[in-house]
Amino acid sequence: MGGGGGRASLGPVQRAEALAGMAERELDVLVVGAGVVGAGTALDAVTRGLATGLVEARDWASGTSSRSSKLIHGGLRYLEMLDFALVREALKERGLLLGRLAPHLVKPVPFLYPLQHKGWERFYAGSGVALYDAMSLSSGHGRGLPTHRHLSRARALRIAPALRKDALVGALQYYDAQMDDARYVATLVRTAAAYGAQCANRARVIGFLREGERVVGARVQDVEGGGEYEIRAKQIVNATGVWTDDTQALIGERGQFHVRASKGIHLVVPKDRIHSSTGLILRTEKSVLFVIPWGRHWIVGTTDTDWDLDKAHPAASSADIDYLLEHVNSVLAVPLTRDDVQGVYAGLRPLLAGESDATSKLSREHTVAHPVPGLVVVAGGKYTTYRVMAKDAVDEAVHGLDQRVAPCVTEDVPLVGAEGYRALWNGRARIAARTGLHVVRVEHLLNRFGSLTEELLALIEEDPSLGEPLTGADDYLRAEVVYAASHEGARHLDDVLTRRTRISIETFDRGTRSARECAELMAPVLGWDEQQIEKEVEHYEKRVQAERESQRQPDDQTADAARLGAPDIVPL
Repeated sequence: MGGGGGRASLGPVQRAEALAGMAERELDVLVVGAGVVGAGTALDAVTRGLATGLVEARDWASGTSSRSSKLIHGGLRYLEMLDFALVREALKERGLLLGRLAPHLVKPVPFLYPLQHKGWERFYAGSGVALYDAMSLSSGHGRGLPTHRHLSRARALRIAPALRKDALVGALQYYDAQMDDARYVATLVRTAAAYGAQCANRARVIGFLREGERVVGARVQDVEGGGEYEIRAKQIVNATGVWTDDTQALIGERGQFHVRASKGIHLVVPKDRIHSSTGLILRTEKSVLFVIPWGRHWIVGTTDTDWDLDKAHPAASSADIDYLLEHVNSVLAVPLTRDDVQGVYAGLRPLLAGESDATSKLSREHTVAHPVPGLVVVAGGKYTTYRVMAKDAVDEAVHGLDQRVAPCVTEDVPLVGAEGYRALWNGRARIAARTGLHVVRVEHLLNRFGSLTEELLALIEEDPSLGEPLTGADDYLRAEVVYAASHEGARHLDDVLTRRTRISIETFDRGTRSARECAELMAPVLGWDEQQIEKEVEHYEKRVQAERESQRQPDDQTADAARLGAPDIVPL
């Protein structure tokens, strides 16, 4: 299984086989929803030896899991809420991901925390960060990151010259980790597939199969091909995040808990707009604000507002953007303007709500329930602890299986591309010499695909033009587009420009300049004709237009209406 092998491919052929296979014989576990929790649940179930299926109505991670702050973190601010258990669990997971499970995808990132008060604040914040580091080490998985350090104002301004001198009296620097969230989920799905899970995106659950009280399967519509499948399973896991209540409603089940959506938006700005060699974490009256290094960009986020409008395409309003700019500018010597904003994205956090209404009381804890026989629901939680949520969900499903099932092993199951990554990284100069690619290109590939990079290099060897950068987005090679469609389950232009790559938020044109070339590269893999290429490009341009329009609107209602001006390429 060195590089994950052919079984980890998620091309059009594998998708068709997975749908047919799932309908053919009863599964032990069918997971609905391929965000980070659903994908993690499928991997957990299949590595316990269970016959496992995974279906997703849109694309892997197309909901919340592609629109996060891209951080794998213990949640420093949960220490303030004295939620030690949550922090300890998250820090253990952070260490596992950095060290063993996904060293190719999860990377350390430094944060500077400016202090604004002399004396007490340094002691207070310093104690918190010291505890954070200590808990990380005691988890047994904390060796991967440097520990925090205290900085004088002069030293802080040397590593972050962008800060206004009067914005701080000193600072703390500590480490967390980050990843490309959508890429991480696609890799999780591929890992589950490599172990034998049958996975299909654009496969929507439209109803459940019942025998009396019991749920015994799901009716699944192939949104692309139009066919309908009856997939039978001994246990179904609903991992649909902010859609949890909608999925539960398909069995007319009101559920003991509700999932409420809270909107968080992020801005992407070019690297040169903020002069700093470290990320920043700032306090606002309501929450914390992150300025996160992101390749040749910064990600600035995030907001936290209630959202009860369209769940598929949460819209960022002009007010959201102004809020972030105003807060980040309060500490920057050279303020950012609207013109500096290259990309904007909005996501919805699935927060657990009891019957009470206060958003601040909503929990980041996760919960697992078994509301009717045959159906398990998992909801809440945070990205970093997806593996724990998945384990809990499968443990719960196992109660309903009348067979002995092995315990969770995902602590020891590296994602595809992890094995051999460090050795390849050490030999990156040789790979560059052998392939004629610049060493920076090789590093880019290794940090996105790990040891699966060999598969991309093979594509380039077959067709050297794929070793060229993509027009209008020269951070990415043409090979990555072909590979997204042939190996990573990309079905549409939007999947590639928004999630397999990040072109939609990393370029000022939001990917419109790359769209046609991208569609032409995908066409042979997916069997598109000229007409479909046109349709894909036109649809993508409309989407960008609608997003830009929504970002000019004053509030959520008007922004939502503007965003919904662009139809989905595949109507759900």
